[in-house]
This record gives sequence, C-alpha cells and structure tokens, in this order.
Amino acid sequence: MPRSTADDAGRPSRRHLSRIGTWPAVGVTVAVLVVANPALHRWTGLWGLVTAVVVGVLLLGVLRWAGGTLADAGLARGTTARGARWALALIGLVAVVYLIGALLPATRGLFEDRRYAAMDGGEVLLRAFVLVPVGTVLVEEIAFRGVLYGLVDRVSGAVRATAVSSVLFGLWHVLPSLHLATAKPAVNTLVGDSGLGAVLAVLGAVLFTAAAGVLFCELRRRSGSLLAPMGLHWAVNALGYLVGYLLR
Repeated sequence: MPRSTADDAGRPSRRHLSRIGTWPAVGVTVAVLVVANPALHRWTGLWGLVTAVVVGVLLLGVLRWAGGTLADAGLARGTTARGARWALALIGLVAVVYLIGALLPATRGLFEDRRYAAMDGGEVLLRAFVLVPVGTVLVEEIAFRGVLYGLVDRVSGAVRATAVSSVLFGLWHVLPSLHLATAKPAVNTLVGDSGLGAVLAVLGAVLFTAAAGVLFCELRRRSGSLLAPMGLHWAVNALGYLVGYLLR
C-alpha cells in the first residue's frame, strides 16, 4: 500500500512538515548569497574555492529542501551530453570573437586591465583554469541558473524565473565592480575619475550582467542543461584573462 501523508491522528507526516515552500526557499537562497558575496569577493585563494564549493552544495540543499531535484537545477544526467556540446560550441565562439577583437586595433583596448600588471603567467593560468571555473562559474551558475531559476520556474514559468535570476545576478556584481572605473582604462575613459563616474560604472556593470543573465538563462532553457551557460560564462571570463594578459 502507498505510504500515507498523515499519521493516525490526521496530522501531516513529518516528511510533509519538513518541506519548505518555493518562495521561502528563494528567500533562503538570497540570504545565503548576501552572506557569501563579500566572503567570495575577499577570499580569492584556497579559502575562496572552499567557500564557493560549500555555498554551491548548500544551495543545492535548499533546492532539495523545497522538493526540487537535480533536473530542476539543470544537472540531470540525461542532459549532460547535450549541455557539453552547447558548452564547447559557445567556448569556441567566444574564442573566435576574442581573437578578432585582439587583432583589431579599434577593439584591442577593451582587453586592457591594470590588474594584470602585477600578475605573472602562472597566476593568470591559475585564475583562468581554477579560480574562475570554481570560484566564479560553479557557484554563480548553481546559484542563479540552477537553484534560483529552477525554484521559480517550477511555480511561475521560465519568464519570471529569468527575470528573478537575472536581476539578482546583476545585483550580485555591485561589490566586484566598485573599482571597475579605475581598473579598466576603457571604462575610465568613458565615465571619468569622479564619484559619479564610479557610480555609473557600477550601474553599467549591474545592467550588463543582468542582461548577460538573461542570455545565460535562455541557454539554460534551450539546452536543458546548466553546462551550456557554464561554458559561456567560463569562456568570457577566463579567455578574457588570457587575452588581456597576452596583450598587456
């Protein structure tokens, strides 16, 4: 016989009582990210990697707590091959675009970043192949295109899931973009050195990353896999480090 959802006194089962609703789960996810954001911004080494993994696992636990599955997070085993094909194609596309941008004098300056001045080749490789994929891509994709998107999509559909995920993804980048105007000469030329310029740089970064979040969500929806936005996200960040370092 199927297991009853209530005990002999008519009370809901313990399993039912332990389940959290979708929107409370969204709230818990946001609270975790609010705490994690400054920690991940401050800790860029081993502690940052450990924190990123812990946060990712914790958020998947929140999804599970709300009754979600790995499929809701875009991590179903059956979608792995398709997601990997999407990811490889997107990495190749970004590589071609970056190569063209690096070769053209009109766009070469977009890769300049003063943060590369103190880096050697080993540190750039560490960032591109360890810190970016684990400390940035893994945790952000699990959080925004995995858990948040999956939670909202289950009850409100893809459009609202994309909106919630992308707005929060944009706000997530407020802290990392505080010194963007001084680090990127192309941004500094556009907004200047004033306080207003710094505010405009942050606002621009938030809007840009929110728009990128929409694209990442659409890749997640079309491919059915979190690997697709992961591939594009890694390529944009990691190949940017490599090209910027080589052009410095």
